[in-house]
Amino acid sequence: MNILVCLKQTFDTEERIVVENGAIKEDGVRFVINPYDEYAVEEAIRLKEEHGGQVTILSVGPSRTEEAIRTALAMGADEAVLADDPALFGDEFTAAKVLAAMVKGREYDIILGGNQAVDDGSGQVAIRLAEELGIPHVGTVTKLVVEGNSVTAHRDAEGDEEVVTASLPVLVTAQQGLNEPRYPSLIGIRKAGKKPLTHVTMADLGLSEGDISARTAVIETYLPQPKQAGRILSGDMADQVKELTQALRSVEKVIG
Repeated sequence: MNILVCLKQTFDTEERIVVENGAIKEDGVRFVINPYDEYAVEEAIRLKEEHGGQVTILSVGPSRTEEAIRTALAMGADEAVLADDPALFGDEFTAAKVLAAMVKGREYDIILGGNQAVDDGSGQVAIRLAEELGIPHVGTVTKLVVEGNSVTAHRDAEGDEEVVTASLPVLVTAQQGLNEPRYPSLIGIRKAGKKPLTHVTMADLGLSEGDISARTAVIETYLPQPKQAGRILSGDMADQVKELTQALRSVEKVIG
């Protein structure tokens, strides 16, 4: 079984976010495998252990992403491809186009990814990738069974559970609860450094700027306002309603 895993490197969720000049500061910040993608890596390794085959990590990101990839290789993945050419960076549209180009020409049975990234939380890339490849997609999966050419996925449906069946090839995104990711062993860490990690550029993938140019742009990045104590309105009901309406219009500015 040929298994591909889409992996993103993100901030450690324990890190304190600092915004400076409209951008998130990365100095001294610890980066890790996106937690949802870590479930995908673990599930891929379990499928390989059950069915045999190979696990390949695919990632788009700066050169520092290699650290997260090496962790996935130490967990048990076999090889990796990293698109670290800055010309390949953009939005979710861009990432899906680049990943599709990385998949092109490869034999695969199943593609695994995280349900979303903890930094932007858009949950779009995997769905867009499945559309680019013309294969079915099953999201927020908490249990996965592969038997022959058939896949049965249990997915989190806003507190309920849906059971979905599909045929290979298929793209599946991992939700919390799918598994418990393993820690890399000492032997795994040693082996990871010798496993192949290929770096690719826009030219390598046969893409052009027009093919992958971002369709969205971040206008501003800012931290939420500090929470303040609530106000208790007093007086008769008519006065309370008047005061509340005034506050919503002039202070909170949530009504016109």
